[in-house]
Amino acid sequence: MSTRPLWVNRSHVSVLFPCPPVTYFRRAARGTSGLGVFVLLASRSRRRRSELVSVSTTLRPLFSLRLIPAIWKMPKRGKKEDVKTGAEPEIDGAEPEVKKGKKGAGKEVDQAVLYEDAPDKLSTADGKKYTLKISSWNVDGVRAWVKKQGLDWVREEDPHIICLQETKCAEKALPAEIKDMPEYPHKYWACSDDKEGYSGVAMLCKDKPLNVTYGIGMEEHDKEGRVITAEFDSYFLVAAYVPNSSRGLVRLDYRQRWDVDFRGYLKGLESKKPLILCGDLNVAHQEIDLKNPKTNKKTPGFTPQERQGFTELLAEGFIDSFRELYPDTPYAYTFWTYMMNARAKNVGWRLDYFVLSKTLQPALCDSKIRSKAMGSDHCPITLYMAI
Repeated sequence: MSTRPLWVNRSHVSVLFPCPPVTYFRRAARGTSGLGVFVLLASRSRRRRSELVSVSTTLRPLFSLRLIPAIWKMPKRGKKEDVKTGAEPEIDGAEPEVKKGKKGAGKEVDQAVLYEDAPDKLSTADGKKYTLKISSWNVDGVRAWVKKQGLDWVREEDPHIICLQETKCAEKALPAEIKDMPEYPHKYWACSDDKEGYSGVAMLCKDKPLNVTYGIGMEEHDKEGRVITAEFDSYFLVAAYVPNSSRGLVRLDYRQRWDVDFRGYLKGLESKKPLILCGDLNVAHQEIDLKNPKTNKKTPGFTPQERQGFTELLAEGFIDSFRELYPDTPYAYTFWTYMMNARAKNVGWRLDYFVLSKTLQPALCDSKIRSKAMGSDHCPITLYMAI
């Protein structure tokens, strides 16, 4: 087999090869590429010398990767390349791009700014001590979360009620460690009827509620197991896992219908007594609520439609408890993609909330983000109320 030499300038490598050069050469060496290519590769030294490498299936026995300089690591002479990195949006939480530092010699990735949770406020503004502590956590699969010692955190935090989202588990398949947990004798589970291992919410209570219902009374929404409502003496507690608009915004229309119907459901409850809504609401409401707002305006969780839906919910007489207390606090996120070391860099989103009836604002003591708690791609949040 004859092979025609192809002289390749290093700056053209990305154009001529459909994959990184090392991948291409390995494929050629295995015989998975039918092309014979001669590549002139500049060496790392400043001297004018080069190495000629023949990549051909007929020369495969003689081929050696040792002959190939590590051109993908070679710095360009003069101006540095401008490299952009980012992560594709995931179905249950969109991922922002990871920001690089400014160009220039000696410049590296911007130093991560981590969020430090302030000491817990255990009393209201007028001095009433808290009587109710609720925690909420998207566990990204309850079975895996239990194996990651998630229950140890629950026991240490010791809330009166713990609400879980994205349990991804049928009630019959629950781990014994959580099913038989004596600290929370009253446990309630909502699972997806359509798909096993999808969605799902749970509520674990120390005290028995007056009444518990599942869903919002609409088949279109209730089949995915996204809502549990518990009635107590002086309030309703709604635990929710709001649908994500999904990659490519393929469920954005459905999400908008959900927002309207869910808002109506909450208003119906609030006409009877005040309510607390908690869970993964799958929206970063304001630009302060995610690391990279400018590059995520068409990403699930930060579209104008989803943000407007949350604005309209608050306009119905509800408050975002965290922003009520910490209106200007930045870098306070509850979700980080598993990719690109996002959590260590604090490239995150605030998707988890405690939303309260405005009438409960005087009873609000504190709304916390437990960003150091591990075990999921979300962290838990905790609410203190004097109610």
